[in-house]
Amino acid sequence: MKNKSTLAAQTATAAAPEIRPGQSVELLKELHILTRDGKLNQDSRRKLKQVYHLYQFIEKLLLELPPSEQGITLADHGAGKSYLGFILYDLFFKSLENGQIFGIETRSELVDKSRELAARLGFSRMQFLNLSVAQSAQSHALPQRIDVVTALHACDTATDDAIAFGLQKHARFMVLVPCCQAEVARALNQNKALQLKRTPLAELWRHPLHTRELGSQITNVLRCLYLEAWGYQVTVTELVGWEHSMKNELIIARHGARPNPAAAQKLLALLQEFGLEELLQTRFKLPAQAAP
Repeated sequence: MKNKSTLAAQTATAAAPEIRPGQSVELLKELHILTRDGKLNQDSRRKLKQVYHLYQFIEKLLLELPPSEQGITLADHGAGKSYLGFILYDLFFKSLENGQIFGIETRSELVDKSRELAARLGFSRMQFLNLSVAQSAQSHALPQRIDVVTALHACDTATDDAIAFGLQKHARFMVLVPCCQAEVARALNQNKALQLKRTPLAELWRHPLHTRELGSQITNVLRCLYLEAWGYQVTVTELVGWEHSMKNELIIARHGARPNPAAAQKLLALLQEFGLEELLQTRFKLPAQAAP
């Protein structure tokens, strides 16, 4: 006789053919993708489409990784409710004999809930750490090598901390969706009067709204150049349609080359042009091999 979970999965699949075979119905309910009675409404159908879209980007990267004794390791920074980590485990890691996902989150109540859900679902190779991104780089709870680093809407400088973490852990891939890039905007504001006298380019951030928007754009451009300077090949694309989210920029970095002096030179030139040289000592420390 079929058990209740199998019957529930078959019922959900019949009601919502978008759901992939073998997916945990209980997980989809916990993520509010399925209703409590196993149905999929229009809003949740759109959410499921977005989840699958992001998963497809990451799945391709996971399939490129060679097999190893420890299996694939993935760290998800700013994990929140860990819906990304849970979906990745359910669709990919669950079928593997080894490999681990680490969810990094500062809110202890979310970490506790994620731990409880993972235990209930039998997702034994998921760990949840109540740490900031910066703290996680020094934590002995994580292995020395992490294959994939993800940061979905990690706010402001937490994305930069995730990049620093990925560099320290020699990550093969980084998948980043930046959010609330405020640090560069603050720096632009500090020197606005001086820059207005020095260059007409300062008109690009004379008004506060433009400062915020330009700061966000510059931040991500600098991040891409920084990753390239450290030897990563970078692709930038949209995560979902702009109608769903304005925080929509997806940065995928793939390691495979030596440090890139040309990218380092462009990074330095941009920092100098916008009066942001101080960030060289904090966010954008260049490798010796790529330093101009």
